[in-house]
Amino acid sequence: MSELSNFDHFFDLSGKVALVAGGSRGLGLHTATAFLRAGAKTVFITARKAEGAQGINQAVDKLNALPGIKGKAIGIAANVAQEKEVQRLAEEVKKVEPKLDILVANAGATWGGPFETTPDWANQKVLDLNVRGVFNVVRSFTPLLEAAGTPQNPARVIVVSSTAGVNVPHVGEHGTIMYSASRAAAHHLARNLAVELGPRNITTNTVAPGFFPSKLATD
Repeated sequence: MSELSNFDHFFDLSGKVALVAGGSRGLGLHTATAFLRAGAKTVFITARKAEGAQGINQAVDKLNALPGIKGKAIGIAANVAQEKEVQRLAEEVKKVEPKLDILVANAGATWGGPFETTPDWANQKVLDLNVRGVFNVVRSFTPLLEAAGTPQNPARVIVVSSTAGVNVPHVGEHGTIMYSASRAAAHHLARNLAVELGPRNITTNTVAPGFFPSKLATD
């Protein structure tokens, strides 16, 4: 992980509870790191696997070894592309914390290849995680977000999408047509969620990173 020098002086998340879906590596792990450095009380992270180089357990160990943090990281293995898994995840979080201040929907999948030969299963994988997964995660955690939000200090939903959702990054041999479409869908999903959840003291915003050195970028 790159250093986040003096990051804790820029933001104060003291006492806040956050969840980062897709938090075991890359941008998700950096996000969880920043939350803890800024004083968050509890940061939940998720990934499909508990063990291994990209699993939850190794990420939790790294996070809880951060110098000077007052909070803690908790890992829960779950496949957020599956609705039942998301519901189980929400129940597990609720057993530990009665409310959720920040939800980061960061889990994502990509596929690159020629338009003519892209398999349907790849399209389904991308759409299930990048669109349906975001919808199901936000919906399942809305009660905990509502419990945390107030008019003066609303709860936050952050959908991590991509600049691929607003432009055409690759076509031809390395085309990412369905990936780009899924990210565009995530942008508009976030707009709808902002209108739906705003009256419940929950804000929704999208972050659209460009190319970021991570496993997703190399797949």
